[in-house]
Amino acid sequence: MSLVTTHVLDAATGLPAEGVGVRLLTGDGAEVATGVTDGDGRIAALGPERLAPGHHRLEFAVGPYFAARATPTFFPVVTLDFLVGALDDHLHVPLLLSPFAYSTYRGS
Repeated sequence: MSLVTTHVLDAATGLPAEGVGVRLLTGDGAEVATGVTDGDGRIAALGPERLAPGHHRLEFAVGPYFAARATPTFFPVVTLDFLVGALDDHLHVPLLLSPFAYSTYRGS
């Protein structure tokens, strides 16, 4: 069982990406929770306090974020699939974002 957090940084500006909508889904696409990044680009707790082990997905709606800044983007949605282990108690899944690229890693 695991708590999920995220942090979105706009690598093109060097600033947190405020206002990015995020959906947490199960591996089969059932919505578990939604949230929007705050002024620091973070969502401190997404979904239930504990997430069952297995396949899950985060969908970041970055198209509207870039549209609000009149910046064209190649990726309107960034989808990250990940596995939750039985012993995981906190999963931090950051997103480093730019209009034409993104990267991620398992944070702490």
